[in-house]
Amino acid sequence: MPRAPHFMPLLLLLLLLSLSHTQTAFPQDPLPLLTSDLQGTSPLSWFRGLEDDAVVAELGLDFQRFLTLNRTLLVAARDHVFSFDLQAQEEGEGLVPNKYLTWRSQDMENCAVRGKLTDECHNYIRVLVPWDSQTLLACGTNSFSPVCRSYGITSLKQEGEELSGQARCPFDATQSNVAIFAEGSLYSATAADFQASDAVVYRSLGPQPPLRSAKYDSKWLREPHFVHALEHGDHVYFFFREVSVEDARLGRVQFSRVARVCKRDMGGSPRALDRHWTSFLKLRLNCSVPGDSTFYFDVLQALTGPVDLYGRPALFGVFTTQTNSIPGSAVCAFYLDDIERGFEGKFKEQRSLDGPWLPVLTLPLPTRLPDLPDDVLTFIKAHPLLDPAVPPAAHQPLLTLTSRALLTQLAVDGRAGPYSNTTVLFLGSNDGMVLKVLPPGGPSGRREPILLEEINAYSPSRCSGKRAAQTERRVIGLELDTEGHRLFVAFSGCIIYLPLSRCAQHGACQRSCLASQDPYCGWHSSRGCVDIRGPGGTDVDPAGNQESTEHSDCQASLALTWSLSPALLGPGPSPETPSPPCDAHPRPQSSTLGAHTQGVRRDLPPASASLSVPIPLLLACAAAAFALGASVSGLLVSCACRRGYRGRALKRVDVEKPQLPPKPPLVSPSSQPAAAILTFKGSCARVSNGALEARALKGQEHGRISKDRTPPSLRVPHLQPSWTLRVSRGPSPPRVYLLTVFPPVLERGVGGEKLAPSVSQLFGGNRRTPTPPSLSQAALTRPSGLPP
Repeated sequence: MPRAPHFMPLLLLLLLLSLSHTQTAFPQDPLPLLTSDLQGTSPLSWFRGLEDDAVVAELGLDFQRFLTLNRTLLVAARDHVFSFDLQAQEEGEGLVPNKYLTWRSQDMENCAVRGKLTDECHNYIRVLVPWDSQTLLACGTNSFSPVCRSYGITSLKQEGEELSGQARCPFDATQSNVAIFAEGSLYSATAADFQASDAVVYRSLGPQPPLRSAKYDSKWLREPHFVHALEHGDHVYFFFREVSVEDARLGRVQFSRVARVCKRDMGGSPRALDRHWTSFLKLRLNCSVPGDSTFYFDVLQALTGPVDLYGRPALFGVFTTQTNSIPGSAVCAFYLDDIERGFEGKFKEQRSLDGPWLPVLTLPLPTRLPDLPDDVLTFIKAHPLLDPAVPPAAHQPLLTLTSRALLTQLAVDGRAGPYSNTTVLFLGSNDGMVLKVLPPGGPSGRREPILLEEINAYSPSRCSGKRAAQTERRVIGLELDTEGHRLFVAFSGCIIYLPLSRCAQHGACQRSCLASQDPYCGWHSSRGCVDIRGPGGTDVDPAGNQESTEHSDCQASLALTWSLSPALLGPGPSPETPSPPCDAHPRPQSSTLGAHTQGVRRDLPPASASLSVPIPLLLACAAAAFALGASVSGLLVSCACRRGYRGRALKRVDVEKPQLPPKPPLVSPSSQPAAAILTFKGSCARVSNGALEARALKGQEHGRISKDRTPPSLRVPHLQPSWTLRVSRGPSPPRVYLLTVFPPVLERGVGGEKLAPSVSQLFGGNRRTPTPPSLSQAALTRPSGLPP
């Protein structure tokens, strides 16, 4: 039996290692448990703008940003700021503003003269932040001449004079900006000029001196897109994405950053960093899937404020891949203490023009204290980037999506469920979808995220405007109202609100209610599946909310088609909506535009089941299959080659000396002159050229060999002892002769057409070979009378 290849143990070891590391495979997209289409919801659930506004009728709302103050929702849009009383909305009045302010640009004609389109010359309210508990600061583009005003929060009436909006508000509505008040000063980040070439982080309107970032310095800011601003401790943090300077060899690659400045920063000296930040530092945010080759989601799209994650305050962000890369999105969380610890890292620098950026190792490094000397200020100006990057919580994304549309926005509820200990993610995408997701971890210790619901929230009939359809469908704002149990979703042309859950669809099915795993749904013994709104919400039965399979009133794999009527948009279950039968399995209906909402509920796949084969396992299996196939093929080819010599002549003459037995048998003298020699060596018999064999057997008494009748060489593999073999020679078809083979080695002469030597001449006369059979017999037979 052939031996196994020496590399087979290595392949088996590789297979075992791949099986033990399947958890490092790229995570797969979760499947939604419920899909919903809310295009036909009640007219009270959406807002497009003022009905009598001709510009709104043509362009839509042109939403800019949300701001929630107490129980008031403020919406900044084009030429308007709308105020919604959330308490009134909760009581069923729909999305109707209780007050609004109108602020139109007075310079639209000059804007058009400068080559801008009329649609771009409106006043887009880009800054809307509370100055104090009574005053609101609003800044608008004002036909590419930004200005700011202060308004009363409750009255929305202007207070005081207008202020310049330069370095506080962008010139163009398409440019990014963030702003926040901290200790009486406004910290803003935006473009400070008409061409958007001067990106700035700016402090103003406070008791401290105005400061800004270095002008036209790509080491500080290089084409940034600002996303979020946050006050924490003694610092103000800015989150943005920008074109990387440390990986310029890769082209225009974008990296996500967090920069911070100290609130007590007083600026530099007249010789270095005069009226500039001396505390400006920045770090890279690392949102990536770990592995042998790290896969990065580098482009920051949205960020939330601090939310508790596993008992620690964290920031949740949506990240996407590069524009020229494979499309994909991820949700990463970053602990605040990890971000603070990152700013204690080492400075990075580029030591040569084309060299890599490396940590600074020269000592002493400058300390970060006020009243620094000029050489330290010069060093700080040249080294704003720190190392290393901030890692994500759990060192991996909470969710990755590669087969869906790109994510654009998110809102996080960190106190969901009856015990306020569950985190729920609400994600918006660029195709108008809203996803409700349970991240890994939580009270149940989940290892994989669960996509609870996928909602098609965009309605073309109500949200369409003059912009491109793809831009209109993009979710550009999400605002969570946990007290009102709803989510506000903003598109460019309209705003809608959705209930956080649709528990009434489960009706009287306790198993369906619990299998949904929705933290906003709970079981009530008399009311069925009801909404849970935190500790002060609907009471549920603790015993009835334990996941159990003891209830037989519902099928475990329930496929439910339901219609979401306007009554379900309010809190709690609707008494007018009939509950679907628990044992019914109607065929799922496709979602269409209409007066009602279509949805399909799917069962939850097992949390531990993998929906795909990991790449290392595939590679190991392919290598093992290749090696096994090569080994088997080699054996088959070897056997085929050994048998391939049967029945055909070989031109090459074999001069190998045959192996002789200890007592070579003699050919019967009465036999005809031999024409060939049959040699049995190991498991192979060979009939070879008689003339050459004569020289090989010279000096031995093996009978006479004829040189005029020399058959061709023939190899016959795997002869068994005590079996009969027919050997042929001559023209085709060949003539066949009989030979009988005995162990251990036999050399027989073949000559003439009648040759039947006795076995006694070979083995002492105690046995005889029968007369040769006719030519019509089988090629390999076992003669009678021979030992087995």
